[in-house]
Amino acid sequence: MKGISGKNVIVTAGGSGIGLGIALGYQSLGANVTVCDVDGTSLAALSKAHPSLTAVKADISDEEQVTHLFETAIDKMGSIDILVNNAGISGPTSPLENISLADWRSCMSVNIDGCFLCCRQVVPFLKDQGGGSIINISSTAGILAYPMRAPYAASKWAMIGLTKTLAMELGPFGIRTNSIAPGSINNSRMDGVIARESIAKGVSEEEIRESYERQSAMGSFIDVEEIADMAIFLSSDLGKNINGQVIAVDGFAETITT
Repeated sequence: MKGISGKNVIVTAGGSGIGLGIALGYQSLGANVTVCDVDGTSLAALSKAHPSLTAVKADISDEEQVTHLFETAIDKMGSIDILVNNAGISGPTSPLENISLADWRSCMSVNIDGCFLCCRQVVPFLKDQGGGSIINISSTAGILAYPMRAPYAASKWAMIGLTKTLAMELGPFGIRTNSIAPGSINNSRMDGVIARESIAKGVSEEEIRESYERQSAMGSFIDVEEIADMAIFLSSDLGKNINGQVIAVDGFAETITT
């Protein structure tokens, strides 16, 4: 992909799932990649399987740990060209009135505060070098809505607001900020979402899975590699004038079923 080889990339929550897929996608095209994750077990497995990736244990909702992540990345790679804000948690599956303030804040802290902290860290580096790319991983829930998942949906809508604001602020400096909204991903994390929703709604996991399939016009789940390909495209030279956009990779999700 034009303009990716030799670039320096940070991917948050890159120990597994979408983040790992994105990290490996960039690396396969010759980029230098630093990933962080809060899960030490995932990072240990990652370091063993892919020793050329720089792995940093960090909770991106913690300001000091975010600072450490970027210091480590700069020390290792010398600069940063691309930031992929992928880290996020599912939050509770429950009617709004049953959600505790602690659970609400926990979801917001990781999903939107973490994105803010990482953007705040990377912007001075990107300005100094005259450009770069920020990719924020939102969700179809950030475009439509998500019954029984209010904190998650609210945080993903907030991420899109931040994306568009930064696109306006940073565009004059040659920095592009875009958001990807994945649909239902074919991975173990989605399996967990389905299992929790099955319990909350008192129906079988098979029924929940089928309801997610019906949300998309194409009736299918999305592979991790599809999200990686979109992130790479947006941050490559091929996407040099794409800024402030929210691009769904979801087979055209028309509704969130309840």
